[in-house]
Amino acid sequence: MASRDSGRGSVFYDPKLRGIFFQAVLFIALAAFVWWVAANTVANLHRAHIASGFGFLSSRAGFDVSNALIPYSSDSTVARALLVGLLNTLLVSATGIVTATIVGFLVGIGRLTRNWLIRQICTAYIEIFRNIPPLLVIFFWYLGVLSVLPSPRNSIRFPFDMYLNSRGFYMPEPVWGQGAWLTGAGFLVGIVLAFVMRRWAKRRQMATGRQFPVFRTATALVIGFPLIAFALTGFPLSFDVPKASTFNLTGGLQVKPEFLSLYLALSFYTAAFIAEIVRAGILGVARGQTEAAYSLGLKRDMALRLVIVPQALRIIIPPLTSQYLNLTKNSSLAVAVGYADLVAIGGTILNQTGQAIEIVAIWMVVYLGISLGVSLLMNWFNARTALKER
Repeated sequence: MASRDSGRGSVFYDPKLRGIFFQAVLFIALAAFVWWVAANTVANLHRAHIASGFGFLSSRAGFDVSNALIPYSSDSTVARALLVGLLNTLLVSATGIVTATIVGFLVGIGRLTRNWLIRQICTAYIEIFRNIPPLLVIFFWYLGVLSVLPSPRNSIRFPFDMYLNSRGFYMPEPVWGQGAWLTGAGFLVGIVLAFVMRRWAKRRQMATGRQFPVFRTATALVIGFPLIAFALTGFPLSFDVPKASTFNLTGGLQVKPEFLSLYLALSFYTAAFIAEIVRAGILGVARGQTEAAYSLGLKRDMALRLVIVPQALRIIIPPLTSQYLNLTKNSSLAVAVGYADLVAIGGTILNQTGQAIEIVAIWMVVYLGISLGVSLLMNWFNARTALKER
């Protein structure tokens, strides 16, 4: 009898079986909670006489969008309106990521410079922007900078027929003619040849130790092929130049203040965090690497570009990915200044149709997809820069 009781006790207190038991209980509880939420949601929708499903996407939108990268009108479908919002979100996210990366790297390196004034300016910039909510930064650019610019009649004029006023930034709009696609094809060919040339130059240097002017050659290929195609097609490009009228500017390409404020705010806000990541990455490189570069006769800028930064990238890239994701998700604050991003347009559709669950589900799926795409790209780049074991 004692041996039988001890056997039962050993089964009950077995860590593996106990773990399976608690996981099963947790799974059942989670499934019951999901079922309860779904049943409660269906009952509430039925009580409010709201039809569920995504059939509303094919209905007429019934509202205009001020910033649209593709043809759109109030007679377009709801699905097309959401596509316009998605493209606007991708536009401000992509441009913000590029600008934040450039500014962040410059400020991060400036934080480590020997010049006292530049170092203090970079430090003040980082400390100010890192301790301000992004929404306040957006309001600063929209209400404190762009809204106080002069009226269109008194626009600030820049070279090359560019204007800046309270209604945005105006610039000449390129108008491509027949055969212009060959210029784009030449650009792609130049990029492919530059990539092939870079790999060949790396193999050549590893085999013989002889360096090849990669940067200059790649620049010549990327610029030269489009120029040749552009010339052979008869220069198929003209510009629609903005012209000053009595009360406004007509023609040209207008970048509206809603986009400018969001783009500048997200770029400069995220750049402050990227600058600290860059500074930490550079400081994470062993000091002996810098001394070895100087002992080889490399100047400070060449040592930074060829020795320090390539090694620092292995430290910089993982946290840099998080900042890219934060910038993309912070773009949803566009609704505060009226920029027609995915959240703003989705909110308008939600108010019109009452399809709250479907709209929120679309938001979640889209932002999840964007975040996963950025993460996959950065993980691939991180693997490319990682140290390879011999």
